[in-house]
Amino acid sequence: MKKTLVHKPKILSGTVVSTKMKDTIVVSVERYEKHPKYEKFIKRRKKFKAHDTGNIAKVGDKVQIIETKPISKDKHFKLVANS
Repeated sequence: MKKTLVHKPKILSGTVVSTKMKDTIVVSVERYEKHPKYEKFIKRRKKFKAHDTGNIAKVGDKVQIIETKPISKDKHFKLVANS
């Protein structure tokens, strides 16, 4: 019998930096990380493409995105909340 793993999807929050594509937004997610050697906290940023049905998000909005199955080559998140 094959065991199936239950995967809890990641929920990230960030800022919308681009809305130029149809039904897609680019979200910049920031996180603080402690440097292993120097023990200084460093701010890290990463951009994620997310599916935005109806183009409701605007540049500068704080949003939450959730991990989904791949929608396209590099889009594997969708918009959850627009605050």
